[in-house]
Amino acid sequence: MENKVKVIQYGCGNMAVYTMRYVMEHGGEIVGAVDINPKLIGKDIGEIMNQERLGITVTNAEEAEELLRSTNPDICIVETMSLLNDVASPLLLCASLGINAITTCEEAFYSFNSNPNLSAEIDKLAKENNCTITGSGYQDIYWGQLISSIVASSNKITKIKGSSSYNVEDYGIALAEAHGAGLTLEEFDKKIASVDKMSKEEREELINSGTYSPSYMWNVNGWLAEKLGLHITSQTQKCIPQTYKEDIDSKTLNMTIKQGNATGMSAIVTSETKEGITLETECIGKVYGKEEFDKNEWTIIGEPETTLVINKPQTVELTCATIVNRIPDVINCESGFIPTCRMPELTHKIKKLNEYIK
Repeated sequence: MENKVKVIQYGCGNMAVYTMRYVMEHGGEIVGAVDINPKLIGKDIGEIMNQERLGITVTNAEEAEELLRSTNPDICIVETMSLLNDVASPLLLCASLGINAITTCEEAFYSFNSNPNLSAEIDKLAKENNCTITGSGYQDIYWGQLISSIVASSNKITKIKGSSSYNVEDYGIALAEAHGAGLTLEEFDKKIASVDKMSKEEREELINSGTYSPSYMWNVNGWLAEKLGLHITSQTQKCIPQTYKEDIDSKTLNMTIKQGNATGMSAIVTSETKEGITLETECIGKVYGKEEFDKNEWTIIGEPETTLVINKPQTVELTCATIVNRIPDVINCESGFIPTCRMPELTHKIKKLNEYIK
C-alpha cells in the first residue's frame, strides 16, 4: 500500500492521547475524530495530544456517518466503552459502510460467548460489505498471545490460572462504575454480584437476549479456548468486592470511598473443558491505594509448571500500542467480525503501517 493508512479516532478521551500519537509515529494519518463529550467536540486533536494544532477537529458522534463517508478511512479505532452493546452503534455503522474497525471494548475481544446475536449481526454486515471488525488491546498480548506462547512450551497442562489487576482511575467513570467502585457492600451485592447467583439456564437466557454483563475474563477464556483448541463445557463467574483499609479518594468518581465500601471488584471466571484443562482467570479492577500497582500473573500448571509475573505494566500505553500494531492485521484479514485469535501473531511494526498492507 503506497499511501498512508487513514484513521478515524472514535472516542477522544485519555487513551486517544496515546493512540493518535502512536498512529502518526507509525506513519498513519488521522483524518477525523469523533466524540460525544461537548468539552471535546470542535477541539483540535493536536490540543488533545498536547501538541500544536493539526487541523482536525473532533466531530459530534451524531455526525459520524457523514464524517466516515467523506473521509473514507482505511480503519476506525473505537475507544469508548467496555460492553458490546455500548459500542454497537459505531461498529455497526462501520460494518454497514464497509470500513474496517478495531475497538478496545473488552467484551468485543471474544463476544461470541456473551452476546452471540449482536456478534452475529456485526459479522454478517461486515461480510456483506467486505470489511473486518475486531476487538484488541492489552488483553490481546497479556491475557492472550503471551499465554498461548507459554503453553506452547509445556508438555502437559491441567490448569491455566491467571490474574491481572488495573486501576479503574485510568479508564474513566463508566468502567469504574461497572466495577462497583464507590458502592456499599450491600449495593455491590445487589447491583454487581447478583448476576453470579443465577442458574446456568438463567445465564444462557441473558446471554441469548444480549443483556448479560460479563467480566473481562469471561471473554478472555473464550479467546484462549479457541486459540488453544479447547472446547468449554461449563463456565461460571464470581464477582467479589474489593475494599481498602482507609478512606480513599477517587478523582474519576469525584468522591471519597469510605473505608469498607467497594473500591472495585475481583471477577473470577472458571471454565471446564472437554480436554480436561481448567481455565481459572481473574481480573481485579479497583481504585488503587498508594502502595498498589498493576500486576499481571499467570501460572501454567502441569509439566513443567511455569509462572510469569509482570509488575507495573503500563497498561494504558500497552493497550494503545497493541491497537496500532494490530491495524495492518485487521486490514489484511478476511471479512467479518474476527477475533484476533484467528489473526497472525501480533508483531511490532518497525516500518510504516502502510508497508504491511497487502
